[in-house]
Parts: sequence; C-alpha cells; structure tokens
Amino acid sequence: MPGRGAVTGTPRTVRVPLGERSYDVHIGSGVRNALPAIVAALGARRAAVISARPRDWTPDPGVPSLLLPAADGEEAKTLAAVQDHCRRFADFGLTRADVVVAVGGGTTTDTAGLAAALYHRGVPVIHLPTSLLAQVDASVGGKTAVNLPEGKNLVGAYWQPAAVLCDTDYLTTLPAREMTNGYGEIARCHFIGAGDLRPLPLTEQIVASVRRKAEVVAADERDTGLRHLLNYGHTLGHALERATDFSLRHGEAVAIGTVFAGRLAGALGRIPQARVAEHLDVVGHYGLPTRLPSGVAPADLIRLMRLDKKATTGLSFVLDGPGGAELVADVPEAAVAATLEAMPVAA
Repeated sequence: MPGRGAVTGTPRTVRVPLGERSYDVHIGSGVRNALPAIVAALGARRAAVISARPRDWTPDPGVPSLLLPAADGEEAKTLAAVQDHCRRFADFGLTRADVVVAVGGGTTTDTAGLAAALYHRGVPVIHLPTSLLAQVDASVGGKTAVNLPEGKNLVGAYWQPAAVLCDTDYLTTLPAREMTNGYGEIARCHFIGAGDLRPLPLTEQIVASVRRKAEVVAADERDTGLRHLLNYGHTLGHALERATDFSLRHGEAVAIGTVFAGRLAGALGRIPQARVAEHLDVVGHYGLPTRLPSGVAPADLIRLMRLDKKATTGLSFVLDGPGGAELVADVPEAAVAATLEAMPVAA
C-alpha cells in the first residue's frame, strides 16, 4: 500500500468485555494479516467483504469470498445501501454461519455493520477500519446506523463485531484532513475520562481511546446511562454536519461541538473558566476547527439538535461538571442560544 511512512510499535490488544459477546480490538502495524485466523476461528465457510478501499487493502479472508465495493461519506449511509448489501449476501448464499468483513472508514463500518445485524437476523462481522476516526470510535462498541433525510444515524441496531483489526499501516495512506478528522474523536476523549493523550505517540492515543470506549461500552452496552459520555461534543457536532450538508467532516464537527460543550458548561456554572479554556486548548492542539462555520444560524442548529436521540424531553447535552462529564437533560434553550451566539465564527 502507498503511504507516508509506517506508524511503528508493537501491536496491542484491547478486550471489550461483554460476556459471550466479548471481542478483541487489535491495534498496530500489520494486524490486518490476522484476518484469516479470526475467520477460521469463527468457523465461517465464506465471507462477504464490503470494502471502500482498493482490492489490495483487503487481506485474503482465507475462505471463498465476495467483494462488494462500497463508498465512504455520509451520503452513502442509507437504507438503500443496506438493502443492496443484503441482496448481494443472498445471491452469494451467505448464511448465519458465515461472516461479513468491513474495510473502510466510519461510513462503511456503520453500513456494513447494520447489514450484518439485519441479514438473517445477525451474521458475524469483522471490522478492518482504515481511517483514524473509524479506528478510535466507529468500529468499536457495536453501534451501527444509517441516516435518513430527517437526521443522522436515526435507523440502526446494536451488533457487536467478532473482532476489530485497527491496522495503523492504513493510516499512512490518509490525506492530512482525514487524519485531522480522526483527531476530533481523540480530543473529546480528554473530557470523558481518558486523560491527557496529547503527549502520547499516535498508536498509544488509539489504544487509550479504544480502552476508554471499551470500559464505557462494557458498563452500558445499550446507551441507557454511562454510554452517553461517548457523545461528548456530538449533539452540536451532528447538527453542524447536517447544517453544512456534511461539508464539515464528523470529527471536525465534533471538535467544534466539544469547544461549545465547554462554553455551555461554563455558562451553566458547571465548570470554571480555566476548564472552559482547556477545551479550546485541547481541540486546538490537534489542529481541529474551533469556530462555528459562517452562514449557519443558531436557530437552525437548535432545531437540528432537537432531533438528537438523547433529546427525549428537551435539549440534552453531555457536559463537563464537578464530578466529570454527564448527560444533562432539559438545558434551557436561552442558555444554548446565548452560547451559540457568543461562539466565534470562522471567516
């Protein structure tokens, strides 16, 4: 594979402990080569490989396989894509005893994961995330979803993978903006209990991010409490994606949402100004955007935030506080509007 130089280091493994649904996340250079052994351990007789990357990015799964080209990008996260995958599974004769392999970024992880969850009411899936964002977030935890015209990730299912192979060799192929996009999820980990990851090498940042997500998912697999922490910065972030017709990438939008979450927590008296400033410092360290995009009205963002899955009775946000981050329901709209109005806007 072409690249800018490998991310070196001894491969690491993080266990996601979920009883009979437990699995390992392998992180490091060359871990994609473990795919045939994992497929064999599952006892799969054939594999459907959904890939948004060139053919030579996908290791041979070691069994007869069907390669299904896919596309990354939010416009590809649709029910139509899921239906197409499932119909191809049926034509191939895929059974519940076989396996789906997803190779690509977060869009492919989400879409292939949902197709695997729905086909025959559940086929094992192995993720080979090829973007930084997918490695630190989308591929781990079992959330799968696609978008509707009315909102992002509104149709989905929980379907834990059989394994995740975060091969850092893939990261050497990414354009600079796509790497920065992934740092949006790493930056928000600073505020949900992962600690300060800025001094660490990239592989260790990935390990720490995955480990924190594994801890949260193990404690709350189906998003009834603690798992809300993983949505830090996402309420505004998802609204910004929609409002900009996805010209803002997910990690970029989450980064702005993280800065906003700090400012809103400060406005509500939950954290001191030094902690508010820390949000800006951490996000800025990774070269991420910190300002609202121009031409987006606060009223439109508030309307979109009301569609957030956490907003069951009003505006809800995961906010920092004296005891750490937590879900805060029924945040006064006036406070949200005032904080948005006070946010700097990009030129």
